[in-house]
Formats: sequence, structure tokens, C-alpha cells
Amino acid sequence: MTQYSLTLTGDLLPGADRAVAVTVLAAMLKLPAPQAESLLNGRPRTLGGPLSAAAAEQVRRRCEQAGVVALVRPWSTATAAAPATAAEVWARPSRFEVAAPTKRCPNCGEEQPEADLCRRCGIVFAKFGLARPALPTARAAASASDPEFPFKVVTQLVLLVFLSSLGVALWSHWKKAQLPAPAFYDQAQLAAPRQTPTTRQPFTVQAQGILYTIEPLYDYVLEAVVVSLHDSDVISDIYHFKDWQDFINIRDLCVVWGANVRSDAFRAMSYSNTTWTCWVGPRNAPAAQWFAWDQLSNNHLLSADPQVQRAIKSAVIGDQIRLTGQLARYSHGGGFQRGTSTTRTDQGNGACETVYVERFEIIRPANPGWRLVYRLSLFLLWCALLGLVVLFFTAPVRGLRR
Repeated sequence: MTQYSLTLTGDLLPGADRAVAVTVLAAMLKLPAPQAESLLNGRPRTLGGPLSAAAAEQVRRRCEQAGVVALVRPWSTATAAAPATAAEVWARPSRFEVAAPTKRCPNCGEEQPEADLCRRCGIVFAKFGLARPALPTARAAASASDPEFPFKVVTQLVLLVFLSSLGVALWSHWKKAQLPAPAFYDQAQLAAPRQTPTTRQPFTVQAQGILYTIEPLYDYVLEAVVVSLHDSDVISDIYHFKDWQDFINIRDLCVVWGANVRSDAFRAMSYSNTTWTCWVGPRNAPAAQWFAWDQLSNNHLLSADPQVQRAIKSAVIGDQIRLTGQLARYSHGGGFQRGTSTTRTDQGNGACETVYVERFEIIRPANPGWRLVYRLSLFLLWCALLGLVVLFFTAPVRGLRR
């Protein structure tokens, strides 16, 4: 008697529901759903036999009703047992055994068990993209328990901090240099400078090996608001360092006081300092009419005392300051000499006050909040920049080592 077996092609009939097919196969073959799902991957699988013609056809129809393509084929073996009936098939579904997974050689077409080489023509399946999936390596297992450092995420965060800090630094740098409104200042301490005859005799001071002679003319007290400044002791100021060897004129301060501050006219003007001069101009035409030019002065500040020098250098635009000292002429043995103005009404060359400072203090520092924001943003900016540099060099090295 002819015996038969059943082969699943691995395909579904057109319009069939895959979920229904998987459920039927799992129930019929006593398989877990994932394994039943694997029977529908487009590769043929032979179910065990033998079956009678009627039983094989009945099982085929059952598969067809579920939407699974099944073929009935003759089955023969030298030790074949009596074919099973359809009732025995359903009563003993465990007799259906899924054959081992196979693959078809892309070169010769031989159907064969999973392997790296074709048993017929000997080709390497890896060259045709059919290599068996690689087993997890020890390195992959280690990576699973020790995940990669998230360089990309960290780099993006550090870059965000850098750009944000840069924006805040630029904005706060501008804000901290703005002149406060008149109400911010103590108007009682913004009177005209007090100039009185001095009893102090000429004296000498030394700075960087140069001996300077100071000739006091008047005792001088100045209370004012800083509107512009110039550091005379910077290397770029070649006149003071190279040509004159003037190491005691450490800073020039351009200041205003009196009605210029009370009327708010000082904020309608623009200011800038160069080596000798404070340049002043109106931001708009009406401002010049209210500005009192005799309530502004540019001051060359002299000092050989480190503590006084630090106090002078700490002043910034907008600060209300108070200084005491002498209006003075000074010179050194190299032929350099400089005088001073003794009135607030002169203009042009020689109109600047030269002051030997004995005491300097800041009465009201301007924009302290914006100064703090500026310092913090600079700190974060440099930290972020350092972080980007470290990440730039570390990330590629780490990637190569792994």
C-alpha cells in the first residue's frame, strides 16, 4: 500500500491570516507558538509519517483551511510501519515531528541541513550571505554587562553648556558695562572735586628700577562716577612702557560728577579712552545741551603702593569712586616729565589731571549681579571648552581600543 507524508512549504495562501495559521499549527503539532511561527518562513519542512492517502489528504485540507500551504508526497522506507488513519493522526498528533532546518545552496540548488559549506559543491555560504548567525563572543557578552560610555550624549550636553555659557557671557559682559540710573548713586558724595594748597614737599618713588620725582601742587579729593578707563601698564601701551618708561601711571579714569549725574545727561553721552585722551560725544543732539563739560575729567593716576594699585585696578565702568592724593608733576632721570591741569574748565592738550593717589575706594560698585553672572559664565565656558577638548581626544582612542 502506498504511504504518504506531508510537507509544509513555509508559505501562506493568498489572503490568509498569519495569526490564525500559527495558532492552528501550534495546536495541531503540539508546538510553542514561536516554533510554529518559524514553520512559515518560506522554507519547506517535512512532517513525519507514514500516513494513508485519506489521512494525508485530511491533514492537508485542515492546513489549507488554516491558510497554510501543504503538499502530500509519497513516503517510503524499508521498515515502514502500517500507515496511520486520519483518526490516529488527530488522536496522536505527537507523531508529527518537524524536520531539521535546511537551506538550499545558491550555487547548485542542493537542499541540505544548516552548515558553513555546501555538501555537494563545497562553496562557502558566507560568500553568498548565507552564513549561520555568529554566536555571541566573550567581548559581546562583556559589552552587555559593561555598556559603552555614552560619548555622543555627553558631547552634546557639554556642547550645549559651552554654547549657552558663551551666549550668557557675551550678554552679561555688555550688561555689566552699562551705566546705572542716577538714583543708584549717592548724590551727596558727587560734589565738585576739592583742590587745596598742599604742604607736602617733592619726594621720590621707585618702580621697576626707575626713580621718579613727584612734585605735589595741590591736595586733591575726587568723588565721581567712572564712565571710561584705560590701563596704562599694559604691554600694548608702548608709549608708557617703551618710549617713556612710565611705570607709575597705572591707569587713566574718565569720570563725571554733579549735575551730569543728577540730570542723567551722562548716560546720553558715549565715552572711550586712548593713551592720553578721554573722547566724549553725544548719542543724540539734545544730550550735548544738557551735558556740563566742566563736570568731567580725565585723570592719570600714579601710585607705587601695591595696595593702592590693586584698589585702582578694581574699579570698572559705572562705579562711584573716591580718591585722595595730590595734583602733581612727575619726571625721571631719562628725560621724561609730565605736568597736570589745575582747573576743570580747560580742554584739549594738557587738560588732564595727573594725581598721585594715596587712597582709593569704591563707594558703590555698579551692576554687581551682572558681574557675578559674567564670572560664572566664563568659568563654565572654560570648563566646557576643556571638556570638549578631552572628549575630542578621548572618544576616538577609546573607540579604537575597544
